[in-house]
Amino acid sequence: MAVRRVLLYPHPALKRRAAALSLPEERARAEAVLADLLETMAAYPGCVGIAAPQIGEGVRIAVVDVSGHRKTTVSHGLLTLINPEVLSASGSEVGREGCLSIPRLTANVRRPTAVTVAAYRPDGTPFQVRTAGFEARCILHELDHLDGILFLDRVESLSRDVFRRKVFQPQGTAQS
Repeated sequence: MAVRRVLLYPHPALKRRAAALSLPEERARAEAVLADLLETMAAYPGCVGIAAPQIGEGVRIAVVDVSGHRKTTVSHGLLTLINPEVLSASGSEVGREGCLSIPRLTANVRRPTAVTVAAYRPDGTPFQVRTAGFEARCILHELDHLDGILFLDRVESLSRDVFRRKVFQPQGTAQS
């Protein structure tokens, strides 16, 4: 387990589609990447999710935990998502997003308000989660990373919907 350096845009790894893992054959790799993701996320207070490509791992793994965040209305606690896939999405809402890989900017992004996602645990056991609101937004944001999509790719207007972050703390320090 280690706190890993978060790649910053325009690093090319952030724009690549991540590869699926074969489970349970690649269980050890999945567990190692998950451990590093969790350690890295914990190093950034206020962080609610991170995906493997953000730490230079080109595999389809993301973690999300919106517990205690002020925007949370639905929370399933810590979600570890291996080879996740969106099964359904509904609704639509614009909300402000930020990202550890683009630390100086936030933007208004339109996303579905409810999703059902299928994923796997490290041992290869499948599961599904149905969620809504802020948790759904965070999951979709992290799943975008697995497809090489950044939140700036989803803004409707770069001139109207992108903002400089009011409080910026360099990598390696607390960030919300």
